[in-house]
Amino acid sequence: MGKLALNKSTLNHENQRLKSFRQFVPALDLKRKQILAARMKSRRVLEQLQQDEHQINASVAEQIPMLAQTRLDLNSLIRIQRVEHQLDNLVGIELPRVARVELDRAQYSRLAMPQWVDRAVDLLGQMLELKVLQQVERVRLERLEAALQKTTQRLNLFDKVLIPRTESNIRRIRIALSDAERAGVVRAKIAKGKRARVALQ
Repeated sequence: MGKLALNKSTLNHENQRLKSFRQFVPALDLKRKQILAARMKSRRVLEQLQQDEHQINASVAEQIPMLAQTRLDLNSLIRIQRVEHQLDNLVGIELPRVARVELDRAQYSRLAMPQWVDRAVDLLGQMLELKVLQQVERVRLERLEAALQKTTQRLNLFDKVLIPRTESNIRRIRIALSDAERAGVVRAKIAKGKRARVALQ
């Protein structure tokens, strides 16, 4: 940063800078609050998805205990065929969202398979969908965390660095201009006194 010129032009420039900095701060603070609210909501959604996953695991343990003893490959009976994503825009941050999850269920003979396989495939399908939703929600949360950090840094830059520095510059310039004005008045009085003495001689 160059040396600060202590003149009226620099004072006007610094006043303009201070005004624009102060206009940025409320907008940045509002953006930070919106991101904070979205982050809190995303965390709640992720917690709910994890609770749903635990409930499915509990349902499997309770309703299909024989699954632990079987050698059937249930993963071959159901898989994710397609996931449709959409993007939400929150204060300039692009956040992915799952619009739809399509599952592909393999055809199998109900006579050749144990009767509990249908319920197991249903629960596995729910689990696959939950995993996709969790994965996308984690990406949302990561993007919100990064945006929050960046916005907070910018807010702190304006609030704790740029605005105080500009206010300090304005004070220095005003003091210098005031001192220069006083010195000018003193010089004028001295010059006037000298002229008066010369006129009297």
